[in-house]
Amino acid sequence: MRRTFSNIWQLSVKELWSLWRDPVMLLLIVFSFTVMVYTAASAIPDTLNNAPIAIVDEDDSPLSQRIAAAFYPPQFTQPERIGVAEMDAGLDAGRYTFVLHMPSNLQRDVLAGRPAEVQLNVDATRMDQAFSGSAYVEQIVSEEAEAFVQRHRTDAALPVELVLRARFNPALDKTWFSSLLQIIDNITMLAIILTGAALIREREHGTIEHLLVMPVTPTQIMLAKVLAMGMVVLVAAALSLQFVVRGLLEVPIEGSVWLFLTGAALSLFANTALGIYLATVARSMPQFGLLLMLVLLPLVLLSGGATPRESMPTVVQHLMLAAPTTHLVQLGEGVLYRGAGLDVVWVQLLALLLIGSVLFALSLQRFRRMLSQMG
Repeated sequence: MRRTFSNIWQLSVKELWSLWRDPVMLLLIVFSFTVMVYTAASAIPDTLNNAPIAIVDEDDSPLSQRIAAAFYPPQFTQPERIGVAEMDAGLDAGRYTFVLHMPSNLQRDVLAGRPAEVQLNVDATRMDQAFSGSAYVEQIVSEEAEAFVQRHRTDAALPVELVLRARFNPALDKTWFSSLLQIIDNITMLAIILTGAALIREREHGTIEHLLVMPVTPTQIMLAKVLAMGMVVLVAAALSLQFVVRGLLEVPIEGSVWLFLTGAALSLFANTALGIYLATVARSMPQFGLLLMLVLLPLVLLSGGATPRESMPTVVQHLMLAAPTTHLVQLGEGVLYRGAGLDVVWVQLLALLLIGSVLFALSLQRFRRMLSQMG
């Protein structure tokens, strides 16, 4: 037993030295857990941020002024007051994404209970801002008009008032969600890439034959790759969570980081085994890259991070329960967002352990077959 642990340790050190002498892989790890996490959190295309808006106020009443004052950063820039003649020219030149036109007698018609229309002109070439911003503008105008009417007409008070309270992310800031989700995606991606590339590199350089004449077993070789690469990714993820997410992006973490890292370690156990399995199927690095695309896309897009699992077809939901990323996303959301403890996420931990054990057994069988063919 002591000899076994010694062999695994020595082989793990060899894997770490091989990774240290590969500057491209090191750069990929640093880039993934720094730049990719920051850009994924701060450059979200479907988030309305500093959208330029102009106001055409022909009513110039307290109601119209109240509506105009309701648009402020960070969703919108400071509204610019313009005339009707400047509206089309501003949209054509791209100076404004939205132009809100409030006609004369707006306040009089609203207080009298007569139909009143407000025109919103949108530059739809800025598709993301136009799509999400139109809903923002409509909601702001409706809320301000309703509040104004209730203040000046006592008979307009509604018997029921809807109050929205968002738990865990009160400001609905997508930076909180995207940064943590990017770390989970990077854990999956790098775990598969590092172990698969390490095995293919050894096979292409002929160093795998050197291991066959040494007193080591296929299980020890595979465990060393899983432990070494898994440890590197886990340390990088922990540093990114502490210094990029918590420090640079100032995203609050509700639950236990150690509990999340425990789940990440079990996910790494499964994904590194999957990387070795793909490396035994591929005959070269280009083939491994193609297989990687076929595997990573479903793992990332269907895991429940990019799209809620409840919005997917039932068949897809059941199929993706066999993927480790699905359970890591559920565990990460529960622990890091909601502060869940072990009594809540033990199901995900157990699922990750079972999936990892099955993938490790399949990969080990395939790895032994590959070594027997080479020997």
